[in-house]
Amino acid sequence: MTTPHVLVLTQTRDPHADAVTQRLRAAGTRVTVFDPAEFPSAATLSLSLTPAGQARRTLTRGGTRVDLDAVDAVWFRRPQDPRAHDEITDPAVREYVEQECEVFAAALWDDLDALAVPGTRADIRAAGHKQVQLRLAGRLGFELPPTLVTTDPDEFLDFWDEHEGRVITKPLQRSWLLRGDDGFARMAEPATTVDVAAADAMRLCPLIVQAYVPKRVELRVTVVGTRVFAAEIHSQESNHTRLDWRCYDPATTRHGIHRLPDDVARRCLLLVAELGLRYGAVDLILTPDGRYVFLEINPSGQWLWIEDATGLPISDAIADLLRSGADRDAPRPAIGALP
Repeated sequence: MTTPHVLVLTQTRDPHADAVTQRLRAAGTRVTVFDPAEFPSAATLSLSLTPAGQARRTLTRGGTRVDLDAVDAVWFRRPQDPRAHDEITDPAVREYVEQECEVFAAALWDDLDALAVPGTRADIRAAGHKQVQLRLAGRLGFELPPTLVTTDPDEFLDFWDEHEGRVITKPLQRSWLLRGDDGFARMAEPATTVDVAAADAMRLCPLIVQAYVPKRVELRVTVVGTRVFAAEIHSQESNHTRLDWRCYDPATTRHGIHRLPDDVARRCLLLVAELGLRYGAVDLILTPDGRYVFLEINPSGQWLWIEDATGLPISDAIADLLRSGADRDAPRPAIGALP
């Protein structure tokens, strides 16, 4: 196996990427960390083609040239979009330049002959769609909460009545809104009679509405390649995290390692594989009567706090996966069929 070269595309100050790159470098792996937001103001990208279509791709930054065709794995961790140089002040021109840069850079990353983690950019985008996740999870045998995604107020009111008001609402894609210097977060929240009274406003923007599922614990299941790491989040021990564990309360919320039943673990593996991914952070509910209910999967979900709290070697597994890009001809382990 040759010495691997891993390209990490992420934003600055990313402790999750740092944890993995430290392990990669300790193992003798060459690592190039790059934020596409540095292009074109602080870095150059080039593509040259011969008459026969042979390509040469390079990244140059700070006087160092990187041969992108020698990259064995590219990790789409949390890259930002290209950003125009500050000397371009006209908003319309900046938009034009950034769109041109994004088209060029995106095609360049997509065309690299390298292992893509968590997957190709197209697969990552598709996997991020909640409707796609839920339908696929249900098809694979996961139990789902009764779910409605709609802009129809009457549909919402009928759903509310059907479930006797025990419903939660959450955004379809983005849980935050930035407006100037102000930021707003929107997690999972219980629907109230105020929402019922204002139901007509729903026609302006789609919303996910789900029947409330009682919880014994919540589970974060991190799939890396064909390895599964399941952690319990005891969200019901704090009022802050009862509805959504992302409303962190680290002082009182316990975490622990969870032993998933084999069939649930295989479904998590299959879900990630069917989405075209090699990594995914799956959120499940374990109900008081022992049922595993699927909520969602995040193709770029965080894991470092789980690793710190439980000792699960997730960073090591990601580093191993990225290093395997130098041996891409090796057969991938079979996941196995569901029972």
